[in-house]
Amino acid sequence: MFRRAAFAAVAPVLLAGALLASSACAPITTYSGFQTVEADPKDVAVGTDSKSTVRGKLGSPSATSTFDPNVWFYMNQVKERVAFRKPRVVTRNVTAIKFNKESEVVESVNLYTLKDGKAIAYNSRETPTRGREMTVLEQLLGTVGRGGMLPNDDEGVPGNRPGDR
Repeated sequence: MFRRAAFAAVAPVLLAGALLASSACAPITTYSGFQTVEADPKDVAVGTDSKSTVRGKLGSPSATSTFDPNVWFYMNQVKERVAFRKPRVVTRNVTAIKFNKESEVVESVNLYTLKDGKAIAYNSRETPTRGREMTVLEQLLGTVGRGGMLPNDDEGVPGNRPGDR
């Protein structure tokens, strides 16, 4: 009898602890980019829609092509992060809509997903800059003797520009 009463008293606490522990590992989902509300970029009709109808359906594009202003991109992605791990991209969708230059009618609609992406190997070398690196001690003691904390008596003297010392 006593064991059943003790179990009945402890069971809700254990259940709450298990739910709290399992919710701590739930992924945090982040949505970014173009969010479809009423229309989907896949619904754009080739040959019938124009720039104005696409803008009316989907709104402004996420980006336009650098070399051809007649190519519009609608991009979105979903990231998930669990606890302190690095965020992981779950889905990525890029819709490229190409318009005819003269008639501004949709020529093609291309859909790209995360599988179509390619990893780019960046060059880790750095471009050297002129000058030299200063140590922490040089940075701290570099302003000693410049008089930056003293009042400036030359402020209203003719021939001096504001900010000159």
